[in-house]
Amino acid sequence: MAFSTLKPLGSHNLIRNGVFQIEVSSGPLNFRHGESRGAILFASLKHVSRSIVCRNELRDHEERSSANEVKKEIMRCYEIIQRLERGVVYLGSSRMNSDHPYFLQAVELGREVAILLDCTTWTGAGPGLMDAAAKGAMEAGKPVGGFKIRKEAGQWTSSNLHPYLPPETYFTCRFFSARKHGLVDAAVRNRESERTAVIVFPGGIGTLDEVFEMLTLIQLQRLGSEFPVPFVVINYDGFYSKLLGFLEDCEQWGTVSKGEVESLWKVCSNNLETLNYLAEFYGVPHETRPWHIV
Repeated sequence: MAFSTLKPLGSHNLIRNGVFQIEVSSGPLNFRHGESRGAILFASLKHVSRSIVCRNELRDHEERSSANEVKKEIMRCYEIIQRLERGVVYLGSSRMNSDHPYFLQAVELGREVAILLDCTTWTGAGPGLMDAAAKGAMEAGKPVGGFKIRKEAGQWTSSNLHPYLPPETYFTCRFFSARKHGLVDAAVRNRESERTAVIVFPGGIGTLDEVFEMLTLIQLQRLGSEFPVPFVVINYDGFYSKLLGFLEDCEQWGTVSKGEVESLWKVCSNNLETLNYLAEFYGVPHETRPWHIV
């Protein structure tokens, strides 16, 4: 079968389609005789898209080479925390959307915890269970803040904008390190009167990355908090049971000390258990625990 090649023009290929003229920064484009101009144009646009992606990746790489760029983002995160104040940080899946049963449970817990601790709710400002916790806090009329990353797992497109949070309440990070700094600092307790916590919903690789990094900081006393911060893992329907079993196996292998992990976090099976634990942790009187659990 015969093929034709578009001839290069300088360092670019020139493709004409009616009145359109497109320059493609790539090698020659091959196409079969008889293909429509639309097909040729589509092929050329794919090359353009790849070229743009490469340029974006190159720019991001150049920015990562500068420590100052990372520092600027960390400072922006700290500024938002100072403005909205510290509170409860939620970690969880970006893929479990509003039709998932855990989404409604996360909305419920986000609402009740915000009321119980009367604090700001912090998330990764992404979709899924992060969105659920934020919506719950907003239902309670409490402040919400977040540190967004340009593209979450399961999303097809990148965006610097949050669909409904005011721009002054969140920051879109290019660097995961800056985002993590923000999420950690939002949970720090430097005054006994501060009520903060870290609450872990079901999640995947990104959630586990954040969970174990925070857990390590607590273990090594590097969280930067003057007072203890409750760290709660919610084991809905046994979601984390196999992970917990693995950590028990680690005790048998001697890679963690017996009882070490249990001393760092609290595993709760449902929202009611979580709320009661936080109420006990902060000494909230029984008469002021108006749970609205379905």
